[in-house]
Amino acid sequence: MKSLDTNFCSVFGIRYPVVLAGMAGGPSTPELVATISRAGGLGTLGAAYMTPEKIREAIRSIRKLTDAPFAVNLFISQMQTSTVPIERNVQYTLNQMRDDLGLPQKYDTSITITDNFDQQFAVLIEEKVPVISTAFGILSNRYRDQAKAAGVKLIAMATTVEEAILAEKAGCDAVVAQGMEAGGHRGTFDVSDQSMGANVGLFSLLPQIVDHLHIPVLAAGGIMDGRGLVAALALGASGVQMGTKFLTTIESGAHPAYKQALIKAKTEDVVLTTVFSGRPARGIKNRFMEHWEKIGVQPMHFPIQNSLTRDIRDAASAENNTDYMSLWAGQGVGILTQEQYAEEVFLEIVGEANRLL
Repeated sequence: MKSLDTNFCSVFGIRYPVVLAGMAGGPSTPELVATISRAGGLGTLGAAYMTPEKIREAIRSIRKLTDAPFAVNLFISQMQTSTVPIERNVQYTLNQMRDDLGLPQKYDTSITITDNFDQQFAVLIEEKVPVISTAFGILSNRYRDQAKAAGVKLIAMATTVEEAILAEKAGCDAVVAQGMEAGGHRGTFDVSDQSMGANVGLFSLLPQIVDHLHIPVLAAGGIMDGRGLVAALALGASGVQMGTKFLTTIESGAHPAYKQALIKAKTEDVVLTTVFSGRPARGIKNRFMEHWEKIGVQPMHFPIQNSLTRDIRDAASAENNTDYMSLWAGQGVGILTQEQYAEEVFLEIVGEANRLL
């Protein structure tokens, strides 16, 4: 439909300017990714935590379900493979929560972090993925040149005008303007000072980025329906990226207890935290966050903190215990409803946008 036929659609070969966010950790199943792409949007596989072998398997599953374009999202690596010391107070705080879940306490004083970005990226090139999107930064020149030589389109997430300009200069074909309302991890390039990163509201950030760039800009953060899509287009966006809206769909791989927590949550229940992964991320406040805040211990950097909390999050998932799960969600969570098929949700968004336009 011409009213939604934006520059982003032309560049990326899709029908509607709606992109599924790259939700790492399981929600973006091959079925969900393929459904969004088949419906005319751009589905994205959140592959940051997946092994290279699992990424290859997922890509091939997507291709069995659709021949439409899709993207794969990776986190830009901030660390090399190394062994790092664990702060004593961090392990002590985590052990208190392990007690609550009946888990054995841990007393390790160091942890080995493995960086497999190179292997992950190699799979994307070998499998001829149409689009690669990144969070936490932009591809180095070496990776960018490999992608460009393979004809891959690149998308980067930006939380400031400066980051967006860097992304365009680095050869990205589109940039996601991520407002502070967005669920999950903030895309801020540098949080080495362990701050909450850049937190500018989407509708303040979006027109500023649009004014400085010559490539398509996508809007992300709190957009939940066709009204949000139209509002983003009015501010100069060439499309939107949506994650939270699709978390409760039938095809989503989100844990059933997580889905129910999303449906019950109110907007004011959603806060920023660094305690699960060491990087700022927006999610539903629960006992894990409250306990950590009460103790007042500074979490480790990403991805160290993410590795340290994994046993707690896994045990909570096994017990359907949302008190200790990372319940990522954007600020639009308050209007989520019971599970629907992803295609139905997608077409409702597009239909409402077309009626408004």
